[in-house]
Amino acid sequence: MKPEVHIFKDMEALSRAAASSFVDQARQSIRERGRFLVVLNGGSTPVRLFQLLATDFREQVDWQSVQVFWGDERCVPPDDPGSNYRQAHDLLLNRLSLPVAHVHRIRGELGPAEAAKDYARTLKSFSSPPFPWPRFDLVYLGIGEDGHTASLFPGSPVETAEPVLAVTAHYQDRPASRVTLTPVVFNKAWMVAFMATGGSKAATLAAVLSDTHTRNPELYPAQRIQLEDGRLVWLLDEAAASRLHQERK
Repeated sequence: MKPEVHIFKDMEALSRAAASSFVDQARQSIRERGRFLVVLNGGSTPVRLFQLLATDFREQVDWQSVQVFWGDERCVPPDDPGSNYRQAHDLLLNRLSLPVAHVHRIRGELGPAEAAKDYARTLKSFSSPPFPWPRFDLVYLGIGEDGHTASLFPGSPVETAEPVLAVTAHYQDRPASRVTLTPVVFNKAWMVAFMATGGSKAATLAAVLSDTHTRNPELYPAQRIQLEDGRLVWLLDEAAASRLHQERK
């Protein structure tokens, strides 16, 4: 299924669209399946989304029926400034009437190998048979300037049957040890929403979303996300999308 690409004027408009998707998917999932399983991402891109969900959109969601997960995590304690969990907790989760038992963080303080095993067990408790992991209702992902997403980096194995992996990677100044969900999980989701902003990602996005270039998921891990039976949506600001027309002439 071809991805949907939506372009917004700026971060504010993009973040409001992402928050609206959260509300819509939550309502539909709770109505149809009695719960809403959402995967959050880290980095700077979702900051405004988290703020909006904690304020303007907070009353539009039945938080008692929401279960929160993460697509990846750095192997740091949960109170570390580099923790994806801490960012979401400080900006969003501690402002909601969300049961503590509904927050399923990756326990990075255990170290990569044990944290990966621990999170695989967590996923199994929400499994959607025949798979030992849940079919997530909504997954938020970002993309790096090198084309990575979650903690799936260029040159990492494209094919894996494991739902969770321990990762050693070097990207900018961030810690090398991480834990990540893998495409076998992401690609079963009902909806995946990529969020990308800034001109520094324009060239990479043009390559990742190109209709003409040969696919290269080893070089561009974001291309590994190809939903089997769900919506794949790209939410881009004008700067990030600035080179797409050049590739699609």
